[in-house]
Amino acid sequence: MTMLSRRTVVGSGLVLAAAGAAGYSLWPRMGDYQATVEQQRRLPAGDATVQELVRMATLAANGHNTQPWRFRLDGQNVSILPDPSRRTAVVDPDDHHLFASLGCATENLVIAAAALGRHGEVVIGPGADPKIDIALSSAQPGRQDLFQAIPLRQSTRSIYDGQPVSAADLARLEAAAREEGVTVLIFTDAADRDAILDFVVAGNSAQMDDPAFVQELADWIRFSSARAVETGDGLFAACSGNPVMPEWIGRRMFPLVFRKDSENDKYRAQIRSSAGVAVFIGAAADPQHWIRVGRSFQRFALEATALGIRTAHVNQPVEVSQVRAEFARWLGNPEVRPDLVVRFGRAPALPMSLRRPVSAVLA
Repeated sequence: MTMLSRRTVVGSGLVLAAAGAAGYSLWPRMGDYQATVEQQRRLPAGDATVQELVRMATLAANGHNTQPWRFRLDGQNVSILPDPSRRTAVVDPDDHHLFASLGCATENLVIAAAALGRHGEVVIGPGADPKIDIALSSAQPGRQDLFQAIPLRQSTRSIYDGQPVSAADLARLEAAAREEGVTVLIFTDAADRDAILDFVVAGNSAQMDDPAFVQELADWIRFSSARAVETGDGLFAACSGNPVMPEWIGRRMFPLVFRKDSENDKYRAQIRSSAGVAVFIGAAADPQHWIRVGRSFQRFALEATALGIRTAHVNQPVEVSQVRAEFARWLGNPEVRPDLVVRFGRAPALPMSLRRPVSAVLA
């Protein structure tokens, strides 16, 4: 996801065949794209500016790679605020994913600061539209492995190798995700994964039957590397292992090949190839807890990255309200709102997604 975005943009053999016939390869010349990725994902040095910490924050997981954040700087103080202009009103009508994305960015910034010798004191504001204040102060350099994982973390939306994750690694993932007000449930049994898959398919089917959802998703897809570099956001086809092609071809082909049955088959293969599924649940359904869920997930994902484990969101069970209620009952607590559903396992990396420059996200 990107974190919260878990869609394969053009996921059928028809697209691959058509792209091949038109002379477009899965990995065409993307020199400008790759150069931009490398520039954005370099690790800062020990004397990094606050702007460099913001750059690390922007590499966090976020829904549809909309990057729905703004950063306000005041000396050694950073405030992270929601950017309502980058909402996804169909898939995220109450801004749940938006605030979870802000939590992910918060965690990246705090982890990068700690590794570079600065403590970050986090205060989550009150109300329905809270900001996050981070006060930085000098400290001894801290843990390095999660910091080094920041530019490597990605939502790897592909088939995994089907092998289990060791008990020791599962324990490290659970420990990394600990956050006050957040519960994380990890399912590795095949029967549990199949039950979760049923909820994914139910949610995906409902979304695929909603023209507004399909249009909103299409609006955030970038079929060409040139368009991805131009916008610095969105879901670039290559990052999901899909063909790269001119925008005009992709726009015409998308409604022809983005079909419910093929998408459901894709999710069946992906979840069944995964080592497990993690479900993140906040103690309350409010922005403050959604931010905490984002912080918990980001540490989970960075720990997984440090261990060579991939993650990808399959959030359909929490994005469709009726399915979400049924999913909560299956989890054994119908009173809660499940927040994130994440599969994990091992697989090769895919191309990294882009981010907007720091100058574009400063308030």
